[in-house]
Amino acid sequence: MAEEKKNIPKLRFREFTGDNANAWELRKLGNISKTKRGLTYKPSNIDNTGIRVLRSSNIKEDTFVISDDDVFVKESAVNIPFVENGDILITAANGSTNLVGKHAIIRDIPKNSAVHGGFMLITTSKEYEFLNALMSSNWYKKFIKKYVVGGNGAIGNLRKNDLDNQKIYVPKKDEQKKIGNFFKMLDSLITLHQRMLDEYKTLKKTMLSKMFPKNSEKYPELRFSGFTDAWELRKLGNISKTKRGLTYKPSNIDNTGIRVLRSSNIKEDTFVISDDDVFVKESAVNIPFVENGDILITAANGSTNLVGKHAIIRDIPKNSAVHGGFMLITTSKEYEFLNALMSSNWYKKFIKKYVVGGNGAIGNLRKNDLDNQKIYVPKKDEQKKIGNFFKMLDSLITLHQRELELLKTLKKTMLQQMFV
Repeated sequence: MAEEKKNIPKLRFREFTGDNANAWELRKLGNISKTKRGLTYKPSNIDNTGIRVLRSSNIKEDTFVISDDDVFVKESAVNIPFVENGDILITAANGSTNLVGKHAIIRDIPKNSAVHGGFMLITTSKEYEFLNALMSSNWYKKFIKKYVVGGNGAIGNLRKNDLDNQKIYVPKKDEQKKIGNFFKMLDSLITLHQRMLDEYKTLKKTMLSKMFPKNSEKYPELRFSGFTDAWELRKLGNISKTKRGLTYKPSNIDNTGIRVLRSSNIKEDTFVISDDDVFVKESAVNIPFVENGDILITAANGSTNLVGKHAIIRDIPKNSAVHGGFMLITTSKEYEFLNALMSSNWYKKFIKKYVVGGNGAIGNLRKNDLDNQKIYVPKKDEQKKIGNFFKMLDSLITLHQRELELLKTLKKTMLQQMFV
């Protein structure tokens, strides 16, 4: 009886509980799916058109994608069956061992148009949605960790026979179908929010390139209607006030007190409260507290590519935080506009030119260099309009990012609870 309970997942659909709570059965993976090795081909077989060869690049975050880098071979070189929609594509060998075992269901590919390459496997099952979810659960991660050979420059390798011989617990067909459909729905939602997130990020990048003047021009390529005046050349220090951060000693650190904002509080251009935040005693604070609307900037970091990262501080309690010594704060009435301006091309060029670092040195952004930068800015009402537009875009990006993270967390939890 104890053994039987062990073979039942923690979480099941209602119709498979109570009197219908059958234990899952131990089966070899090779008995519930058919796995096939990929095509070995020569450089002379490659063609500009022909049969697509699926590789590791066709799996992106557990989703099947058509890649711009796909290779094609002449049809005469193909001596294995074509892949079909519903096949599960698996990376079997790769120089990056952490990519070995990655998998995705092939979807929306034309019939007789593709095969999988020699470093890939295909596994096929009638209940492929269930099998794909099963291959994201803990048993598969443990299997990959144990059986994949690689490291020290060797190519990580997943063998067909090792996969076929794995013993796993599976339920009856109707429960497999129910579980598979549930994870298909979750994956569809994850894909939807990922696509929306990517589209909004692309839109933001495009608008940043078009709504701010290029090089020494006084007019942007794209403007809101009603604005025709030339933008004016100003020093950044004349439209914003920049302040250095707090220098403190290890003896000033406390479990509670005043939060010290650091580079870890900037995540993908968004301000975040971090679990790793440091607090200091209030008596150690000799600079003004940060305020909502201040722009937090990474001024120094061992990773030079992080220097210059910035985000608007939002939703932080009054008199609760200061910025650390490796950070800057810049303040402006039109902070939404200024934050967008600091994501445009002039700022990227400025960071590239003025930030010192590399070869182990700490990258450094100096307050005076930032203050003395000359930039083109429009009048206040256009600044406000542009700032509000990018605030809206950032809100949409944050919304889809948050939904995506929640769905991924839900999927991870369900994978732990719904499989034996």
